[in-house]
Amino acid sequence: MSRKSADITRSKTRRDPQGPNAVRVPGPGEGKRGEGGYLGYLLRQAHAAVRLTMERTLADLGVTSPQFAVLTMLNAYPGLSGADVARLTFLTPQTVGVIIRNLERDGAIVMTPHPVHGRIQQWTLTPRGATLLRACRERVIALEKRLARNLDAKGETTIRRWLAGIAADLQED
Repeated sequence: MSRKSADITRSKTRRDPQGPNAVRVPGPGEGKRGEGGYLGYLLRQAHAAVRLTMERTLADLGVTSPQFAVLTMLNAYPGLSGADVARLTFLTPQTVGVIIRNLERDGAIVMTPHPVHGRIQQWTLTPRGATLLRACRERVIALEKRLARNLDAKGETTIRRWLAGIAADLQED
């Protein structure tokens, strides 16, 4: 898989270029970035943290988190069009087009014309794509377990319902 850079670095310390009198930016979980923050912001902050962790987790496989999302959806729903993939992965059609071309070039997916609508291209995983997805899933499952480590089964179910409910409820806006 092609990737911009497999060398993703972490910065644990924050150096204040403006000196000791500058306002300190709160870390995740602090101030408005903590329990007192807006729910929408906290969801976005959590998403950003999960995505960065996933990028680091998948980097040596040469897979980005958007590529992982595309592979996952094509595995779950073989024969999707690029437009369908874009809707399911919350990516732009242009981004999905680039991802699909790269995955096809690398032999992870294959296109077949739609049996009725010849202009619609359907995408499915190849055996190589399925193998790559399995390797990614092993790592992502470990991340999922980390996300849920402080939850019991009931708590995890409640959060899953809550998140899915937000998406369903706000979809109509």
